[in-house]
Amino acid sequence: MVSFSVASMFFHEYTCSEIFSFVSRSGLDGLEFWLETPHFWLRDMPAGEVVACRNEHPELRTFTVHAPILDLNPCSINPDVAEVSVEYAVRSLEIAEKMGAGVVTFHPGRRTAKRPPGDADFARFDHYISVLRDAATRNSFRVCMENMEPIVNSLLCTPERVRALLDEEPWLFFTLDVSHALAKSADEPIRYIELCHDRLINVHLSRAEGKTLHLPLARSPVTAKVMEALRENGFTGSLTLEIEDLNFGRPLSAEEKVAVLAQDCAFMHECMD
Repeated sequence: MVSFSVASMFFHEYTCSEIFSFVSRSGLDGLEFWLETPHFWLRDMPAGEVVACRNEHPELRTFTVHAPILDLNPCSINPDVAEVSVEYAVRSLEIAEKMGAGVVTFHPGRRTAKRPPGDADFARFDHYISVLRDAATRNSFRVCMENMEPIVNSLLCTPERVRALLDEEPWLFFTLDVSHALAKSADEPIRYIELCHDRLINVHLSRAEGKTLHLPLARSPVTAKVMEALRENGFTGSLTLEIEDLNFGRPLSAEEKVAVLAQDCAFMHECMD
């Protein structure tokens, strides 16, 4: 059964308790909790508070986690940056377990220079995957790797590369970021779904206009087509709205954000039910 979720960073300026309440009011039934949500991240990540919020909102039946990405790069040419990034990845799994998450999503990292990745970059990526593999086998949740935008220094930005990684790592699952794929073409998300649907358990869903990514769905025919492909390929995971609130051109109130989510939630149900 598909769940309808949103990334917590859409409400980044609010407390954890308020975020859970807003998501519940929007009609969604899940939350992807980013560990870098400021009220959580800047207070030394009090996992117990999030557990308490979950207990207060049993209607949010699906709870997933997104590992930290800001200022981090596990494939960095700077060994200290790479090391602390990998350490945070492992720590993310430990925190996700404390909070009872079912899925944890990671970014793959990137080549530091804006040049095509080389052997050394992929060697660092292989080390990152190896550490995640060792940590993941000690936990009960599923670990996902996310596709990135098709930019020159990206390590994971084609359906073929994701498929190859999934074949190499049978323990690993896939989070499809639709906006990242749409940066290539309107058909690219469909190619990811067709090639990787057997390991696809989380979808970051949003609209793209030119170079502007992570827009609300706004009943977009393009995102409707993506959801049709998901339905036809038997998707039963989390459909997660990932919306950048700075794209609205002005600060939105909490009520306006809830209204945006409610509209997109209704559209997702129409497309997936």
